[in-house]
Amino acid sequence: MKTPATLLAEKLLQISAVKLQPENPFVWASGWNSPIYTDNRKTLSYPDIRTFIRVELCRIILENFPEAEAIAGVATGAIAMGALVADALGLPYVYVRSTPKDHGLENLIEGNLKPRQKVVVIEDLVSTGGSSLKAVEAIRNAGCEVAGMLCIFNYEFPISVKRFREANVNLISLSNYSTLIEAALASDYIAPAYVKTLQEWREDPANWVPRHDGE
Repeated sequence: MKTPATLLAEKLLQISAVKLQPENPFVWASGWNSPIYTDNRKTLSYPDIRTFIRVELCRIILENFPEAEAIAGVATGAIAMGALVADALGLPYVYVRSTPKDHGLENLIEGNLKPRQKVVVIEDLVSTGGSSLKAVEAIRNAGCEVAGMLCIFNYEFPISVKRFREANVNLISLSNYSTLIEAALASDYIAPAYVKTLQEWREDPANWVPRHDGE
């Protein structure tokens, strides 16, 4: 039987929410070459996939963070899914901006959190972990406890593993890069010749140079 992580990886590939192009890499805003591009917002346009993600996120929260008293989505990618999860669980909801609003009250957190509330953070994508952990910091600065973080997809970069460990944040991912590569191979989405270079990219994405295995 396929795991939820595998099922989600297959769905992300089917709707092109994730694209793998090791032979024609993307260039991220950071300037990094990347064989993968991810846009989980596309899942919102597919009711069956949207529901699958919502149900799995709720299941993980109930099983791992039953003490949760509020849900926080990370802007902008996780705002909608975070709201869907909070609604399904009947919990208060806020979202965390990447930067404070530039007018009015200059809020960083939109919504109301009560001090000492236990919060589960919803993120759509974890790469280096920097923006995700800024959201965690904002919630902690508001006097709340971060029970854990859930993300739809995780690139599994070594730097993010280190950062989450140092920040003492329990991160659980619905699916991840390793599972995606396995699913892509099984469906002939990519050729076996690309596996080594795809693995090399994850280990050192900042310095990755695209090539075919064997070159």
